[in-house]
Amino acid sequence: MDRLIVKLIGLALLVGGIYFLGKNVFFATSLAFYWRNLPATGSLLCLMGGLASLIFFPRQTGSLGWGLLAVGILLVFFSGGAYLLPTSLWHFVVSFGAIAAGFKLFTEERVRF
Repeated sequence: MDRLIVKLIGLALLVGGIYFLGKNVFFATSLAFYWRNLPATGSLLCLMGGLASLIFFPRQTGSLGWGLLAVGILLVFFSGGAYLLPTSLWHFVVSFGAIAAGFKLFTEERVRF
């Protein structure tokens, strides 16, 4: 029971840190006519295809799904659809610390300082 509580605390720290750090990152894509914005359209199609292949056909097309997800993420950055809002150093340090401590608690069930 004690291990379960430590893992839940680690998971909560991990999810909370990712949420607060990712709150200042926006991904925007737009579909344009005549393929003017091909990287944005391609990123949506690759991400949807990758997720569908990982969820519905994990054994048959697992590596293809991970490849499509990687290409989709790269196309989001190439299309200029990732917007980073300003954040304070304190906010970044606390969020990153929560991610690191949560991951360590979740995997090894202890944090050494």
